[in-house]
Amino acid sequence: MRTPWNTPATIEVPVTDEHPNEKGSYDEKRAEAGQAHSVDNDSEEFTPNAQPGVLAAEAVTSVWSQRDLIIAYILIWTINFVDSMQQGATGALTTYVTSSFYQHSLTGYTATMSSIIGGVLKLPLAKVLDIFGRPQGFALMVGFMTLGLVLMAACTDVQVYSAAQIFYWVGYNGLSYTMGIFVADTSSLKNRGFMFAYISSPYIITTWTSGPLSEAFLNGPGWRWCFGAFAIITPAICAPLYILFQINYNKAVKQGVIVPVKSERTFIESVKYYAIEFDVGGLFLIMGGLVFFLLPFNLYSYQEGGWKSPLVISFIVIGCLMLIGFALYEKHVAPKTFIPFELLLDRTVMGACILAAVLFVSWYIWHSYFFSFLLVVNNLSITHATYILNIYSIGSCFWSFVVGIAIRYTGRFKWIALYFGVPFTILGVGLLIHFRQPDVNVGYIVMTQIFIAFAGGACVITEQIAAMAVTDHQYVAVVLAVEGMFSSIGGGIGSSIATAVWTSVFPAALKKYLPADVYASNYDMIYADINTQTSYARGTPARIAIEQAYGDAQKYMNIGGTAILALAIPAVLVWKDVKVSNFKQVKGRVV
Repeated sequence: MRTPWNTPATIEVPVTDEHPNEKGSYDEKRAEAGQAHSVDNDSEEFTPNAQPGVLAAEAVTSVWSQRDLIIAYILIWTINFVDSMQQGATGALTTYVTSSFYQHSLTGYTATMSSIIGGVLKLPLAKVLDIFGRPQGFALMVGFMTLGLVLMAACTDVQVYSAAQIFYWVGYNGLSYTMGIFVADTSSLKNRGFMFAYISSPYIITTWTSGPLSEAFLNGPGWRWCFGAFAIITPAICAPLYILFQINYNKAVKQGVIVPVKSERTFIESVKYYAIEFDVGGLFLIMGGLVFFLLPFNLYSYQEGGWKSPLVISFIVIGCLMLIGFALYEKHVAPKTFIPFELLLDRTVMGACILAAVLFVSWYIWHSYFFSFLLVVNNLSITHATYILNIYSIGSCFWSFVVGIAIRYTGRFKWIALYFGVPFTILGVGLLIHFRQPDVNVGYIVMTQIFIAFAGGACVITEQIAAMAVTDHQYVAVVLAVEGMFSSIGGGIGSSIATAVWTSVFPAALKKYLPADVYASNYDMIYADINTQTSYARGTPARIAIEQAYGDAQKYMNIGGTAILALAIPAVLVWKDVKVSNFKQVKGRVV
């Protein structure tokens, strides 16, 4: 029987994409590839008209050995293990970093900026992966992540820390996304859910190490050393996977499977070409519009006059104008659109993206100040609070294996999201309205987290499979980038809403509940610093007042987080019920 790694086809891979810049519908592009009527493609030939990065990935999978495939998945698991451990440890320190600069309420602000910019930049990253190659995008994201960790270790104020968070989350999310694309390149669609579960499984282990690790650094050398240590570990642990990619790429070149073609463009022509490919104008407008529009929700409480402040009003107006300008620019001016709108015309892709956005809006609304709530209201240690915080990671990663197996043997995914994932998410978040209050046993909070975790494992896997099931291999990176962009923008919106609720409800509640003498003498420190909040002994009037203020803010956050989930039901209903076991999407030696 003919196998691609025994008799590889020879393809020419230009150094850059030479595809024309004209806009066209997704169906037209698929028709050009000979796949206009079906995503089923059992041919072992390389994907016609695909970009260089896609063709290179297919060529590499056609020449590498089973041993290299296994090594690659082991390395990916190891990278995710280290990254999840450091993300859990450093994430738990965010509250203390912002508090050390007496800006605890800006916890949501840093999350907003990171989510927006990190999400929007996933589409340019998809272009990097498709034009330059998977290894190049991987190395770029490792660089961003390492730079972010270095800046966090050296930051002297909350502004530098916020900038460092942007670099870090662009790198962290980009690295996870890049490895997800690798899995998509090297797994059949029916097994992909299980393989996504596999590469996420380190969270099941690192959940138990993140809390003690962050507490050890906090009580020992300090939080800066935590960031500094991982700034060294991260590039070291990622290097072997990059080397493996390059070895197999060179192997494909030596065997004649890949024949690089040197671009004949001049420097100026290359600048113009890449400016069009990456839609620099659209990127600037959408990123600037989202940042200007969402930042006022985080910053209005710091302005004299609040929402009536000229700065807040001007930010919102500029943001709206830039977003309108983005839509007009993409429709009438851009040679290549930033967002592949033709993909979003497919109801399954659009439904998956909407579900991703809704889940992240809800998550960040109820989750943004959850860690602080556990420390202050439930009086937990950092370690125990981190355990509860990471129930989602454990439960969702465990349950995603169950979901992956179910998809593998039933060939279907829609029913899992519609009858289990979405309903249990609504149930879990809805119960938080009642249970996340002072004087409620923490066991009830644990119960709700388990519901949300299992439901999240189902929703995340099914939404990604849904988006990929109706696209060809050459569009997988783009469609996952769009889905990731919706998730991150949803996270930014959710963080903005949470911060707006916090900065309006929490200080007013403190004024209402705090004893007059405590309010007069120490209100500013109580509002800004979590260490001051926990310095009051439990049962004292001041501590009871602080806990009641937390309860008031959490009530509104959880109501908002539950209400937005109503949109998740129609988002799943519109999916096509694709049988993923009926076709082959990727080429070469795959799982």
